[in-house]
Amino acid sequence: QVQLVESGGGLVQAGGSLRLSCAASGSIVSANAMGWYRRAPGKQRELVASITNSDSTNYADSVKGRFTISRDNAKNTVYLQMNSLKPEDTAVYYCNARSAIPPWSPILRWGQGTQVTVSS
Repeated sequence: QVQLVESGGGLVQAGGSLRLSCAASGSIVSANAMGWYRRAPGKQRELVASITNSDSTNYADSVKGRFTISRDNAKNTVYLQMNSLKPEDTAVYYCNARSAIPPWSPILRWGQGTQVTVSS
């Protein structure tokens, strides 16, 4: 059973940076497009960044220019570098593999996520 383990969250002041990691069992990272999602209190989970097998990336408008997604297939790990953090980035962050067909839904059981809290 594939497992996703997110880490790297924490409490940071506005303008600060964090680097999230998502370690996956097996070869799930190298075999799939991957995405980082977040769920803020009272809101639905949303996709914030994605990366394809060919390392093409895409970002939600709210994080474009501040967040960078990357992958290390040899380590079966996906990263999310978050810079210039804002209080509205506060959320639990999750990673998941994405389906190869539209609407490219997440395909694995969610991990526990990692909490990111940005203070003003």
